[in-house]
Amino acid sequence: MKTTTYRSKIRICFDILDVIRKEEGLARPTRILYGANLSHDRLMRYLKELQETGLIERIEKEGRVYYSLTQKGREFLREFRKIEEFLTAFGFAI
Repeated sequence: MKTTTYRSKIRICFDILDVIRKEEGLARPTRILYGANLSHDRLMRYLKELQETGLIERIEKEGRVYYSLTQKGREFLREFRKIEEFLTAFGFAI
């Protein structure tokens, strides 16, 4: 029997930020949607929350919407990785 592992909210936020980082800090919503493996509705809710917390910003260029990491978002990614390594060393997962 296969067990389903659900991602925590913080893991989903990390995944979204990491997709943007991998796209050189500027990503379109569709790329984030596929990269973070989310439905459109869930993605929009998370993007709104990440904007409100100052981790990303919404940018419009030539009629297209992009999301960009802020300095705070880059710091979050860096610190999240440290915490994840620490927890993994003790057998925990985020």
